[in-house]
Amino acid sequence: MSLGPVSDADRATVGAQLGRPPRAVRAVAARCPSGHPAVVQTSPRLDDGTPFPTLYYLTCPRLTSLVSTLEASGLMKEMTARLATDEDLAAAYLAAHRSYLAERDAIEPLGTGVSAGGMPGRVKCLHVHVAHALAAGPGANPFGDETLLRLADSWPSGNCE
Repeated sequence: MSLGPVSDADRATVGAQLGRPPRAVRAVAARCPSGHPAVVQTSPRLDDGTPFPTLYYLTCPRLTSLVSTLEASGLMKEMTARLATDEDLAAAYLAAHRSYLAERDAIEPLGTGVSAGGMPGRVKCLHVHVAHALAAGPGANPFGDETLLRLADSWPSGNCE
């Protein structure tokens, strides 16, 4: 994983990507081929102290749109069903959950075993899994990796802006 500093230009880009000022951004965790932030790492708490358990947040509008299309197809239900029948997949997903919690707790423990995206029992949000996979690298999150493979013909390629 290669976390990078957040420049003023990055903050402005993320704000434009999200359509609002970014909250609790700690680092740029992954960039698109065109160089703009694709994933940011966030603090476990917002400035006002509110817990914010999503450690990695997908910001690239193009990738977010592609992932949303997969979510709308019902893919998450199929992925969740596979957890009950594929022991290796379930073990890898549990490891992703534990790794996610350890990374977040190393910054600031929230006192909860809740990570993100439905881990470890179901698949609730592919955006979180893709963000985790991009930030932590291949092998860190099986559903993030799988989603990125499904999108390989569409992303990353060209200018994402």
